[in-house]
Amino acid sequence: MSPKDKKLVLGGLVICIIIAVLAPFIASSNPDGLEKTAEDVSTTEESGIYEAPMPDYTIPFLGEDNPYGGIVALIVGVLITLGLGYIAAVILKRRNPPEALR
Repeated sequence: MSPKDKKLVLGGLVICIIIAVLAPFIASSNPDGLEKTAEDVSTTEESGIYEAPMPDYTIPFLGEDNPYGGIVALIVGVLITLGLGYIAAVILKRRNPPEALR
């Protein structure tokens, strides 16, 4: 990877982390329309088959109303997504070498 590409990736990572840190403070605390309608119509919440490790962008042991839980959950989500994207890129690069190398 060239130095220019490394700077671009690092800059993108910094922007993602900044957004993840600021998002809990600027996001609306009101649920979206679909969730609000579901809350209005039903009185009980059904338990699903799968329980998310960080439900509603929170860390359960930090408390539901703690903004730091949201920050940690968002940063972990960003890092996992970027890591999976990087792994996919490495695998695809190995499978399809550039024309010059064939």
